[in-house]
Amino acid sequence: MSVVPADHLDLLERPIVASLATVRPDGTPQVNPMWFVSDGSVVRFTHTDERQKFRNLTLNPNVAISIQDPDNPYRYLEVRGVVDLITPDPEGDFYRELAVRYGRDRGTGPSDAPHRVILHVTINHATWM
Repeated sequence: MSVVPADHLDLLERPIVASLATVRPDGTPQVNPMWFVSDGSVVRFTHTDERQKFRNLTLNPNVAISIQDPDNPYRYLEVRGVVDLITPDPEGDFYRELAVRYGRDRGTGPSDAPHRVILHVTINHATWM
């Protein structure tokens, strides 16, 4: 069962860029805009295993995700959760799936495809307005 209220599930269903916050090794936050897809209980992102955000997640898998409604800036959803699964995506298939979701051409895949992974975040808390 989703912890996200039904009247805010649209923010997970629409192709809105989310802000993904992780914790750096020194304890400070790092936030980046990210493409995502969600079923209301799990949020999936594409990333590579060569970047700081990935290193952050291997040390501390706790994350916060903020999604602001582009039609009403005072309406938002913040979810918190844990990256509890990281799966390889060496062909960049999930990246291409997200590209289509966000109105881009499916293309041939990212140049960093051999390093692509899918981050699976299980949502365990939500706040909204």
